[in-house]
Amino acid sequence: MSSPASKIVDAVGGPDNIVGLTHCATRLRFQLRDSSPIDKAEVEAIPGVMGAVPQSGNRYQIVIGGAVAGVYNDIMDLPAMKGLSSSSGNQSDADVKAEHRSKGPRGKFSWLDNLFEYLSDSFRPIMGALLGASLFITFMALMGSLGVIGNWADSRVTLPPSWQFVNLAWQCVFYFLPLLVAYNATKRLNADPWVGFSVMAVVMLPAFTELGKTAHPLTLGGFKVNVVDVFGLPLTIFNYGSQVFPPLIMAAILAPLYKWLKKIISPNVQMIFVPFLTMLIMIPLTAFLIGPIGVYAGAGLANGLKAVNDVSPFIFAVLIPLLYPFMVPLGLHWPLNAVMLLNIQTLGYDYIQGPMGAWNFACFGATAGVLFLSVRDKDVTMRQTAIGALAAGLLGGISEPSLYGIHLRYKKIYPSMLVGCLVGGVIIGAGGGLHTPAFVFTSLLTIPAFDKIGLYSVAIAASFFTAMALVIVRDYRDNDEKAAAKARRRQASAHEAEPTAAAPAAATESITETATVEGAEAPTAAEVAAEAVTVTSPLEGRAVPISEIPDPVFSTGVVGDGIAIEPTSNTVVCPADATVVTAPDSGHAFGLKLDSGVELLIHVGIDTVELGGKGFDVKVKAGDHVSAGQPLVVFDPTVIDEAGYSKITPVLVTNGFDYSNVTGIPADDVTTGTPVITVVK
Repeated sequence: MSSPASKIVDAVGGPDNIVGLTHCATRLRFQLRDSSPIDKAEVEAIPGVMGAVPQSGNRYQIVIGGAVAGVYNDIMDLPAMKGLSSSSGNQSDADVKAEHRSKGPRGKFSWLDNLFEYLSDSFRPIMGALLGASLFITFMALMGSLGVIGNWADSRVTLPPSWQFVNLAWQCVFYFLPLLVAYNATKRLNADPWVGFSVMAVVMLPAFTELGKTAHPLTLGGFKVNVVDVFGLPLTIFNYGSQVFPPLIMAAILAPLYKWLKKIISPNVQMIFVPFLTMLIMIPLTAFLIGPIGVYAGAGLANGLKAVNDVSPFIFAVLIPLLYPFMVPLGLHWPLNAVMLLNIQTLGYDYIQGPMGAWNFACFGATAGVLFLSVRDKDVTMRQTAIGALAAGLLGGISEPSLYGIHLRYKKIYPSMLVGCLVGGVIIGAGGGLHTPAFVFTSLLTIPAFDKIGLYSVAIAASFFTAMALVIVRDYRDNDEKAAAKARRRQASAHEAEPTAAAPAAATESITETATVEGAEAPTAAEVAAEAVTVTSPLEGRAVPISEIPDPVFSTGVVGDGIAIEPTSNTVVCPADATVVTAPDSGHAFGLKLDSGVELLIHVGIDTVELGGKGFDVKVKAGDHVSAGQPLVVFDPTVIDEAGYSKITPVLVTNGFDYSNVTGIPADDVTTGTPVITVVK
């Protein structure tokens, strides 16, 4: 049996289709030669996969959750993947994307994509360290709240040596954050990361800060700074601990310089002179110019947000959680993470993370709602996905498994989640806002890190349970998926009610041969015929068993038993007098209740809902009573073919549990009058 790693590689087209592979905190990030043949449903059916996210430029993301690093390692350890590094030329993500863009324009906003991917890739490798540090912070905050220690976040308070040592466990991560970001950012741009690290390390040295003792103070743009003369040039002395904007700007300038030097310097001496000349140029440039610019740029962004918060903490507290659901999928939240860190360094606290918690817990609440429905409806796959995503959220404060694994796949979830965000934001705003003295991931474990624990707890609880309740009430699935859930519930109820149920008969003839129960006589053939309902084909074409449908939701009979039609005509007609229950504008599916009582689903093609109605001319609407042979929809087969979707049309009895037997009748050639399903009462 193949492993999940090998199944993932096969599902994305095999090793030859993979140009590059990286991973973030929760996702595998593939750069492919051609992503169009990938079957999203096949990918999401692989054990351990929470969801798949196709992207532009033949990029493809697969959501794994907290185990992503292990899955990534398993993939890279596959013998078939050993040639990836050599075949890709050790390309960075930027090189891979540049190669793709050289084949044609990727879109007018490609620069924006690259910018935020740069920010993401500069931070994501250190998210584990940040998460670990945030739990140390929470522990210190809890000890402070209980009165065990003094104000651990106030530099003016001297803690006992033992607690000072515990404090170092999180301070080390944040103080040296510029070095970690410099390394990742330089590596992301395909330059030597240790050179970037070394350049940033100069301004992190204690001796650099010591230069400030001989400096004279100045006020620039409202900032009090220390300036010292170095070779007749003014050098501004800052404490660069926890700063992230200077290393980001430094790496963006260092990388092209490094590559240019490699082009003009002989390969024989590149190892010596490329790093040397890069450092010779970048160290003074960073100390004299880039570092101060980065500090001022970050401070300017932070001051702008602070101005909004100062004018109206209420508006700010409402705005942040409502924006985050749209910012996180686009990667636009990374600059705010940098501002949070800067706020803590300059103000001693941050005011963004409290409202951000309202968004996170609304997100987790929506996942809890999905979990409730999946448990109720016996949806094993979604239940596993929701449990993993909820655990990552509540314990780690990580929203990506919920977001990519569930919420972005079901459009009905977002309105419910936004209401939860709004409720939590209003509570925080009405309470005057929230502060935290350190950067933390907003999870259950980090609640003690906030100054108004009671307010924060009420707000996130309201966000969580509001979103959860709305998802449960409104559901998150379309009519087809709800029909499948209804079928699962009925099946489960039937099994519970009939612990020794006999196997259903396969056809009308076999019913007359079943054994009697408690002396009852078996029905005669005439009685069976009187109780049988025949359903004719709604299309001309070939009738095949549902097991041949290329969609496990239909082929496994979860939605219902019946038949599938490979159409040779383009008109779907009503097979009998019926009431139209559902008739979406997309024209891809129709729910019918036949006058005989049989409830029927006719699903025109597979995944054709993605066409948004293109190529479908709907002839009826919900509530109409239609006659046998009356057209329901006329579709354009060419549109479906060009989109790469299958035209096979499932015709399924969705209330099959009300009957003793539902039997499909395969045939090589059927017309709209040919019987294709027999339903026995």
